Amino acid sequence: MLNKSLPNGLRKASLGAVTAVTVSIISITSSPVMAGTGVSWKDLQNDHKTTDDVLMYGLGLKAQRHSSLNQINSKNVGKLRPKWSFSFGDEKQRGQEGQALIHDGVIYMTASYSRMFALDAKTGKKLWQYTARLPEDIRPCCDVVNRGAAIYGDKVFMGLLDASVVALNKKTGEVVWKEKFGDHTAGYTMTGAPFIVKDKKTGKVMLIHGSSGDEFGVVGKLFARDVDTGKELWMRPFVEGHMGKLNGADSTTTGNPKAPSWPDGDYKGTGKVEAWSHGGGAPWQTATFDEETNTIVIGTGNPAPWNTWKRTGPDKDPRNWDSLYTSGQAYIEPSTGELVGFFQHTPNDAWDYSGNNEIILFEYKDPKSGKMVKAGAHADRNGFLFITDREKLAKRGVKEANKPTSLLKVWPFVPSITWAKGWDLKTGRPIVDFDQYPPEPAPGEKQGKKIQVTPNFLGGKNWNPMSYHPDTGLFYIPSNHWSEDYWTENVTYKKGAAYLGQGFRIHKQFDDHIGSLKAMDPLTGKTIWEHREKLPLWAGTLTTKGNLVFTGTSDGYVKAFNAKNGKELWSFQTGSGVVSVPVTWEMDGKQYIGIGSGYGGAVPLWGGDVADLTKPVSQGGSFWVFEIPKEVAAVESGKEVAAK
Repeated sequence: MLNKSLPNGLRKASLGAVTAVTVSIISITSSPVMAGTGVSWKDLQNDHKTTDDVLMYGLGLKAQRHSSLNQINSKNVGKLRPKWSFSFGDEKQRGQEGQALIHDGVIYMTASYSRMFALDAKTGKKLWQYTARLPEDIRPCCDVVNRGAAIYGDKVFMGLLDASVVALNKKTGEVVWKEKFGDHTAGYTMTGAPFIVKDKKTGKVMLIHGSSGDEFGVVGKLFARDVDTGKELWMRPFVEGHMGKLNGADSTTTGNPKAPSWPDGDYKGTGKVEAWSHGGGAPWQTATFDEETNTIVIGTGNPAPWNTWKRTGPDKDPRNWDSLYTSGQAYIEPSTGELVGFFQHTPNDAWDYSGNNEIILFEYKDPKSGKMVKAGAHADRNGFLFITDREKLAKRGVKEANKPTSLLKVWPFVPSITWAKGWDLKTGRPIVDFDQYPPEPAPGEKQGKKIQVTPNFLGGKNWNPMSYHPDTGLFYIPSNHWSEDYWTENVTYKKGAAYLGQGFRIHKQFDDHIGSLKAMDPLTGKTIWEHREKLPLWAGTLTTKGNLVFTGTSDGYVKAFNAKNGKELWSFQTGSGVVSVPVTWEMDGKQYIGIGSGYGGAVPLWGGDVADLTKPVSQGGSFWVFEIPKEVAAVESGKEVAAK
């Protein structure tokens, strides 16, 4: 049954989940195009270089989301036309946040309600469909979305809303293995795309995936699995003091076993503090992999509950209690799952800023020393763009957590940030405005005094990934300008119920726009150009060698921009809001663009006044492929083409 203690947005999300099908379905359509060859580790290593496939979430190990293709470019992109579209079908529309994979002429696209489709890339014909068996009591906080798959060998892998991971035969869609990793009735689930890595020490290829569910008070965990059997190799929790696993046995605690960044106490005689026992930190987005240091890099989620006073000690100063290892970026050794480095974006996060957004690996030349710096870039919900030294974080160990030596630059990328006045590079910590901690309820009161916070908890940027263009040296950030009213509420943990302890109402920050696509220089923090949208931006971005940036808008458009100056060059209306991630590939010597359409996600569920603004947007569920038709290209080049 639907848990009536959930806030309105969560009730809506769970209510949608109840309609999920209760049987696994694999439908196969005969076609001459089938995935014939396996995917090797070398194929994945070269994903950022090759153009005839898309094999990784992020288009490469570093997740830069950049393609070297330039057949479609800033001069001819205005001639793009739809080649075909495919409907995901039935009533299970909701939010389509996936990024497609392409291999051997087959597109693998995940969809809402834990579905995957294999499509003929030439025609859009369905080759097979997998629909997961979902129980009625799943607990997705933020819509029944799925963000993508992983591929290796003869299998494709995806996470499911019932806290499972499944491996499918990529030719037939048949289940090879399925493994449960958490109790879905407690709030564990999985929406992010899994990731493949190869450990340099052991030579073992493994599947890396995280868990979701911070809003229900889960303990966030990262897993490594054998790609052939699904067997758990290790598990790493991201709440300080919780025990990890290695080969089925206890390994080491995360950080200090006594968890000094969480307050001491005895909860109902158990010897455990309630908040610490349900501490959050879920790594629900997708990892990147630094091959040179042999390190998995991933963001960790917000602490639970949101109410900071439940995670603050007797001194009543939340600035002294960091709630490690939440709301930051973690560096993991792949053979053992040990946490070897960490940097926290929001210590003792009181605003649900989380820290899951992608960490893009890139290099730049230091203008002072002339040396190449190996860095990580992360645009956080809290409104700051972080540039970190990924070598130091990977090599110096977890004792360097939150030390300034690993922080290179911090830039605000949204206006009027209120929770922090800036960042102290000497200490590596934010200059927090104490008045921006939502105050505790007065004795006998159910909620505390309302305050206004910018950005709101959906963030200056949420899950939707930014991209990096190595030619311009810029990051392209799909950001949002909005604020909120925020107040604390009394809260006690109850399994399967929302564990927040805070209420909110989201508002527009400006009358003319919410969404803002920004091109930012990571070395100076300067915004080179900005494009504004009336509705929130909830789609990812893609850059190409053709001087282009692609993204989608909540009112249904796919758009292309000049990467250097931000001029809008092309748009197409898909019929529903676009909240997915674009990809590009080459087939038979021709470049194509692909993207999913179907409005949903967190904004219409949690968005307050902004959710009301998006009500006119139609739901949907489809995948679109675009091309420049040969006859159009021929006319543009001055050739005569017979009318068809």
